Amino acid sequence: RDQIVPELRSRGFEVLSVPDDLSLSQTHQWINDRALTDDVALEIHSSGFFNPDVRGAIVFFIANNSDRKNQAELMLLALVRRLPSLPSRGAKPDTETGTGRISFCRNIIIPSLLLEVGFLTNPDDRFLIQNRRRDMALGIADGLAAWSRTVSGTDSNDSESTDSEITYETINISVNGQIYEEEGILVNSNAYIPNDLSDRLGVDLTVAPDIRRIQYRGVVYVKAIELRDYNISVGWDNASRTVIVRSILQICPGLIDQIMGHGNTSEVQLMMFLKNNNDNALNEFPQLPRLYREEGQIEGVNYDIAFCQACVETSFLRFGGELTPSLNNFGGLGAVSGTEPASFPSARIGVRAHIQQLKAYASLEPLVQEVVSPRFRFVTRGVAPLVGQLGGRWSADLQYGDQIMAVVRSLYESANLL
Repeated sequence: RDQIVPELRSRGFEVLSVPDDLSLSQTHQWINDRALTDDVALEIHSSGFFNPDVRGAIVFFIANNSDRKNQAELMLLALVRRLPSLPSRGAKPDTETGTGRISFCRNIIIPSLLLEVGFLTNPDDRFLIQNRRRDMALGIADGLAAWSRTVSGTDSNDSESTDSEITYETINISVNGQIYEEEGILVNSNAYIPNDLSDRLGVDLTVAPDIRRIQYRGVVYVKAIELRDYNISVGWDNASRTVIVRSILQICPGLIDQIMGHGNTSEVQLMMFLKNNNDNALNEFPQLPRLYREEGQIEGVNYDIAFCQACVETSFLRFGGELTPSLNNFGGLGAVSGTEPASFPSARIGVRAHIQQLKAYASLEPLVQEVVSPRFRFVTRGVAPLVGQLGGRWSADLQYGDQIMAVVRSLYESANLL
């Protein structure tokens, strides 16, 4: 950052650098208080992963925003031009992150992106970050300059100002296949809908302080994509300039986070989802989707949730750290000794143990099959019937349930169920 700022200023750009001593919410407020029309905001991170082979740069953008995706790709292209040895992991929507949203991409008034320049856990990326700082700074500066010119060359109305003289582009709203009588607006290429519509859909966004709202011509609007966290399907049709909202789904939204229940996906849908997230995932465990469906159905556990938890624990079967493929441990289960992860003689037994441990947390019902989960007897039965209640129990991370549900939503979106 210390090299990017003077480089951009030397090119005639006005640049502000956020103080380091601010909290997350204070950072957002600091930027929003100073943001002007045609400004852009970039957050720069390095990343880390328990598998040291994972490397490369990635840019995250707010989901369902094709303009922001193009701008994210522009940033990446500029960076790898200066550092050809740095792989690009692509531009990805923030819904593909661990918790399914990035506050920097959602809460900043002006167009914003989050750039991860590489993985400190990978020796090649770490070498570039430590020894090619100048080239990295120039690449980021090139990208920011190109992005800024792209934004400033668009209609000046494309900002989140509440100035009454601003006129936003109106867009259509489709609700469950029917055109809604009220229109939405397009702000910074993000689809906004009237807050009254979210109320009609049964979602009270007024109690969510992190969600940005704008008041325009006497109507309060919210970003449509925010409904996704409330199990409302949100899409965008660019040709007709229509935001597509669906609350009538093939799944029951009220049961989506209940561990006990039936899954909704087919074996093929699970396989395709896994392969889309890791091309090599099915090489060693081709039967894993079928095993989760079978073992989950036997014990009455929602196999979609169990499968997505396995994706979180193993990073879509990339493994790394203490978990290795030879352990057949897909749920991150601990051994009784607590000194190392549990191991199982086959993939089926490993899946069965995972399903049983979930049932221990979620239900008082007895097991159908013989106990193979080593820590089943240590769990207070039925203490966590919902995915969100696994945080602090299955994992020390209190947002652990959010990570699992983010993957569940991605799975259902890929299967056209959400």
